[in-house]
Formats: sequence, C-alpha cells, structure tokens
Amino acid sequence: MRSLTIAATGMQAQQNNVEVISNNIANISTTGFKRRRAEFQDLIYQNLRRTGSQSADTGTTLPSGAQIGLGVRTAAVYRISEQGNLAQTENRFDLAIRGNGYFQIQLPTGETAYTRDGTFGLSAEGTIVTAEGFIVQPGITIPANARDVTINANGEVLAKIDGQVQPQNVGQIQLAIFTNEGGLEAIGDNLFLSTPSSGEAQQGAPGTVGYGQTMQGFIETSNVNVVQEITSLITAQRAYEMNSRVITTSDEMLSTLTRLR
Repeated sequence: MRSLTIAATGMQAQQNNVEVISNNIANISTTGFKRRRAEFQDLIYQNLRRTGSQSADTGTTLPSGAQIGLGVRTAAVYRISEQGNLAQTENRFDLAIRGNGYFQIQLPTGETAYTRDGTFGLSAEGTIVTAEGFIVQPGITIPANARDVTINANGEVLAKIDGQVQPQNVGQIQLAIFTNEGGLEAIGDNLFLSTPSSGEAQQGAPGTVGYGQTMQGFIETSNVNVVQEITSLITAQRAYEMNSRVITTSDEMLSTLTRLR
C-alpha cells in the first residue's frame, strides 16, 4: 500500500522538523544565534488518469484527472537573520552589530570565517581575539600602555595612552555583508564560511550605507522566540502522531486482507 511509504515520509519530515526546533531551543542562550526554520516540499505524483488527456474518441478532455501524491521531503532549513536583542555587558571588548554585517575572523587554517558573536578579548600579544583565540580581522593590537579603549559606532578603535591627551586610533574594524546570508555555511563555534550560494563577502566600515553599527559593551542575544518554538514543537508532534496513525490504519487494512478467504 502506498499509504505506508507516504506516511513514513511524513514521519521522517516531522522528525527533521523537531530536530530543527530542538536545535533552536538548545541555542536560546547562544550569543548571536539565528533561529532556523524547516521547509518542506511534496514529492512526485503518480497519475491514475493524466490531467488534460482525452477521455473519448470524440476528443473530450478530462477536467481534472487523478493524481496521488507520494509523500513529502525536507527541502531546506532556512536561517532567519532578524536582529536579536542587545544585552549590555561589563566587558569593554564585547561588541554587538546593530544592523547588517558580520565580524571577520581569521581561522588557524588561514581561511576567513564570519560571525555575529562579538564576545572578544585580548591575546597575550594584545590583539583582539574571539573566545576561541581566533584573530578578529584586520588584526588590531592594543598598546600595552593603554589605560582605556573605546570602540565607536563606526568601528574605530581608540586607545588612551598614558601621557597623551588625545586618544590614539589603533585600528578600524571592518564588517562583511553578503548578497544571500542564508547561503552561509555554519561550521560551529558561532562561525560561518562563505559559499557560492552566499556570494563573496563585501567589506565595509560600520555605519556606512548598507552596514550596521558597532556597539561597545554589548552582545547580540539569540533571536529564538521560546513561545513560537514551543508552539511549532506541539504542531510537529501532532503531525507525527497523525502520520503514525496512518501507518497503523494501513497495517490494520493489510491485516484484514490477509484474513480474507
């Protein structure tokens, strides 16, 4: 019976849906996390009577035909890039992006990764790095004799040096934007890599047209909505149960056939 395999695809799709939802809930406290949403597509159809075919020698055309769908599949898992809330911290090197853009991170492999997680600190050499110790491009080093550091909305890093009245500009943070943010490849540790789907990174200074502003002493929280995720979880669970009920019903129908004499 086709209903067995059709319902099985429905159960697999809802299992994928629950896994996406559970990942969203698990990352509710992850800095800069963007929630995901699973999207589904129906599978191919089997024609019992082809739509538009002739039903008689006189040329009469079928008004609708008869097609039976063969199930569902997971088409994509989209990343929802809406802005998360900004939470104030006590770390002067924490940065949040208000608007579009990603921080650029140099990986040990030499590749450039991208992130919305602005939980930064200093290395032993005074370079601004991520929580994993990866260098935040373009590699800004704070002088050892700096007694205070200010990062303005335009990404300029200003250090107050002992004996100097005016703060010293020690670097400029650059942001990257993409034609298609959804095409970025997540690699864990709040990092993404560019792909042919995302397009090449377009670099620019914070605050310029098309780029967000940097906010010192803030981090961007996850944009997961707990109520929405719980509602989606209940819906997925009920859909899974209904598909399992279809399998049970199909099994009972087959059992009835085997008892016929």
